Amino acid sequence: MTRRSEWLPAELEDYVVAHSAAADDVLTSLAAETASSFPDEISMQIGPEQGAFMTILTRLIGARRAVEIGTFTGYSSICIARGLAADGKLICCDISEEWTSVARRYWQRAGVADRIELQLRPALQTLQALPAAETFDLAFIDADKGGYISYWEEVVPRMRPGGVILADNTLSSGRVIDPFIPDDRVPVRAFNLHAGADDRVELVLLPIGDGLTMARKK
Repeated sequence: MTRRSEWLPAELEDYVVAHSAAADDVLTSLAAETASSFPDEISMQIGPEQGAFMTILTRLIGARRAVEIGTFTGYSSICIARGLAADGKLICCDISEEWTSVARRYWQRAGVADRIELQLRPALQTLQALPAAETFDLAFIDADKGGYISYWEEVVPRMRPGGVILADNTLSSGRVIDPFIPDDRVPVRAFNLHAGADDRVELVLLPIGDGLTMARKK
């Protein structure tokens, strides 16, 4: 298993995973295929404990409408879609046909393909084409880190009051606190400051995976 919480001792990270809801055969197979087919990008996939957290959270808030910015091979989208209400819909934004072709196969295997709409173009184009009205119950941002602030500014106005935004990799493998790494190499620093100062939300940065910011629209 690829390590995602690098600040935890490996044994403790294994313990966290072992004592969280286990990934089923579909997610386990997807993780294995992703590791085999895209070894250089495997760190882009969330871990099983984060996936379990996202499914539970989606259910807890009764989400029916969700958007995901950055889909990769589909692990996180399956976790979100499984937590949606029976009539729920998830819009997935990505630019890679290669990665999302794997996602499409696994959406079918997981039985959630009918809940997912894939938009294969730059995410900002998809978001800006959506109605400006408060639409979404849940949003997950997990794409190019330099684009996080732009995605945030498109997503926040479209969240309903009480809706939840998740932003991944906001600890950047601990680089956020390394004084020897310049800000331009750790773009989530600027995002963390931007989101933290946004009075439209209340938020917390959780030490799950590579850092997961959770914000609630006021």
